[in-house]
Amino acid sequence: MRDPDWFYEDEDYEFNDYLANRAEELYSIPNAEPDEDGLIDCPVLPLREMIIYPRMVSPLFIARHNSIMAAHDAVESEGTVISLTQIDPDVDNPAPKDLYGIGVELALGRLMTMPDGSSSTIVQGRRRVEVVEYYRNGPLLFARARPIPENNNYTSETEALMRAVIDLFEKCVELNHQIPEDAFEFALNIDDPSWLADMVASTIAPSQNERREVLLELDPNMRLKLVSGMLARELDVLQLESEIHSRVQSEVDRSQREMYLREQMKAIQTELGEGDIWTQDINDLRTRIENTSLPPEVMARATKEITRLSQLPSMSPEVGIIRAYIEWIVDLPWEANTEDNLDVSNAAKVLDEHHYGLKRPKERVLEFIAVRSLRPKKSRQPILCFAGPPGTGKTSLGRSIAKALGRKFIRMSLGGVRDEAEIRGHRRTYIGALPGRILQTMKRAGTNNPLIMLDEVDKLSSDSRGDPSSALLEVLDPEQNHQFSDHYLEVPYDLSKVMFITTANWTGRIPDPLLDRMEVIDFTGYIEEEKLEIARQFLIPRQVEENGLESNEINFSDSVIQRLIREYTYEAGVRNLEREIGRICRKIARLKAEKKRHPVRIVPSMLERFLGPPQFFETEAEREDEVGVATALVWTFNGGDINPIEVLLLEGKGNLQLTGQLGDVMQESAQAALSFVKSRADKLSIPFEQFDETDIHVHLPEGAIPKDGPSAGITLATAIISAFTDRKVRKDVGMTGEITLRGRVLPIGGLREKVLAAHRSGLNTIIIPQRNEKDLVDLPRKVKSALKIIPVAHMDEVIDNALLPAKKRTTRRKSKTKESDTD
Repeated sequence: MRDPDWFYEDEDYEFNDYLANRAEELYSIPNAEPDEDGLIDCPVLPLREMIIYPRMVSPLFIARHNSIMAAHDAVESEGTVISLTQIDPDVDNPAPKDLYGIGVELALGRLMTMPDGSSSTIVQGRRRVEVVEYYRNGPLLFARARPIPENNNYTSETEALMRAVIDLFEKCVELNHQIPEDAFEFALNIDDPSWLADMVASTIAPSQNERREVLLELDPNMRLKLVSGMLARELDVLQLESEIHSRVQSEVDRSQREMYLREQMKAIQTELGEGDIWTQDINDLRTRIENTSLPPEVMARATKEITRLSQLPSMSPEVGIIRAYIEWIVDLPWEANTEDNLDVSNAAKVLDEHHYGLKRPKERVLEFIAVRSLRPKKSRQPILCFAGPPGTGKTSLGRSIAKALGRKFIRMSLGGVRDEAEIRGHRRTYIGALPGRILQTMKRAGTNNPLIMLDEVDKLSSDSRGDPSSALLEVLDPEQNHQFSDHYLEVPYDLSKVMFITTANWTGRIPDPLLDRMEVIDFTGYIEEEKLEIARQFLIPRQVEENGLESNEINFSDSVIQRLIREYTYEAGVRNLEREIGRICRKIARLKAEKKRHPVRIVPSMLERFLGPPQFFETEAEREDEVGVATALVWTFNGGDINPIEVLLLEGKGNLQLTGQLGDVMQESAQAALSFVKSRADKLSIPFEQFDETDIHVHLPEGAIPKDGPSAGITLATAIISAFTDRKVRKDVGMTGEITLRGRVLPIGGLREKVLAAHRSGLNTIIIPQRNEKDLVDLPRKVKSALKIIPVAHMDEVIDNALLPAKKRTTRRKSKTKESDTD
């Protein structure tokens, strides 16, 4: 055991033996003698961060020139120096103000010069001193200091503190393998509280501030309390390290045990002839799980399932279920994604190349790309709903959007889906269970940010197996879809990076909660000019190529395309138009294949030869002003159209008869219109008893086509008023609007299609509700300039603009009668 009078501070205790031998030469160096004032006079040796306690032997490296000179001065005079800790260790030439006032008197051994010019020596702490004053002797800084006597008055508190420090130190030595056991034995032989505190503080290596506090504290009891606190903190850290080490070691031991048992199982299965392939499959699955970047929760679930799988016999019925589940987890794109192309100009170019018109949908997509380019990580994915008639380019526009963004495009048809499990999947308890269509689509996409088009969302239906539209709420809601729950997977899947686009022919069939989560963009159909341009740019070149023809072998004139649009198709989109163009191209292809002559330029007169007689006859405006006949503007799935409403008065008992397959809403509109006319009988000069003596028959032609809606209200009222007042309705006027019992005109929908139909049919004037003026901004300028559009708020304004005056009507009737008689 070492002499307890000295302790060597170094982790290498073999090196401490060397220090002990070197320290022998320091014993002969006496302490500095105090003068008559009790002060000692020694050179100052500033220390940056190192702290040397009394009775401690330690190597010391000296690099600063003044410090080396001070050390040489002390060694040559066989004297001592006073070591003082710097307040700021970064100061190179410390002044008295940069040093703490309490330090340690040191004895220095021989100086050894190092290759870099610095010096090293062995130092021995003697006693604490307190600096009284500083002075300079040449370049060296000297200090006059008062030795601080140690207060070794033992009390019961001192004894208790020493025992507490010893107990804590023993526990630290047990847990810290870097401190040898003889350090504790050394501490047991110390009966001086000051030395015990210094020795323990130098052994456990606390922080610089804590070491300095121990040095500057002069009361032994307080010093012991400081050391006790340091030991308690050190013990907490050591205990935590021990727990962590034990836990890690336990995990390692368990892994090794599992490996050993697995090897034994492998050997047993190999002996039974069933182990090689089965074990290889398990290992392959485990490797795939480890190589797949999975969220922590999913990784834990996959690891648990593969452990279950490895414990089952290969012929167990559960093997296929668990294996399929693991493969689904591994195959889903959890982290894989594609980088978005956020170039707005490139996106605009791509959309224009593939689609003509569709201004509003294109603008919305470009706005999304612009916002995403400014805030790539925080912008939400939009949930767009393309609503409009068939053939208007909803699905193909979604494909173009995916191309513009650089995303995978996946189309998922929802038409006829009536089982909630189609969306959320089946639970694994069912035989043949699979994830829902959403996760199947994600697997097919291979990335976690594709563009998924949910086609025909308005065709969803529900029955006893659940409501698929309710399951779609979680899919489309940005607040929920980051943790989409599939019944099969049973772990959350993040759908927030997916861009969903839905399509519908009519939003009225979409449940309100689902519709609320979508931004509806209307595809209102194409006007004739737009169809003509689409046929030129897209339909004809595509059909020519698909049917094996060259672009110079067939040419469609504009008049041919116009006749195809008017007489062979009846639609808002261009699907049937492309079909008819394809029929013509196939006829030409057959002639070419048979080596027969075929026309290069298609003219209107050839259409009946290729396509047969016209299939549709466009409804034309009335040719004459008539009594009881008013023209209504109507909306259909194929776009806008006009429809005459005929009213005939017969002798009877005041009955109202409605024919032409009218729906409930339109029948109610007719009753409301008749009630309004009765309320204005006096103003319209209609004898009220005439209503009781007359049956009213209202008919809408094309009776095989169902008709419904309130927008024919003002047209019905106009036709009834015309019939009762014998005033003719202007032949060139079309109208639309809902009527109330007070005669107010309410707004309607589908105004754009209705106005285009009026323009196409040759009407010159249209009457619309005043509150629908805002919808006129979507009309082409050509149409607005060709039509006289009259917004009205009350039925009186409709009467003034739609009916001819009675006098003019009478005169005109006579002239027409004469003409007919002449004819």
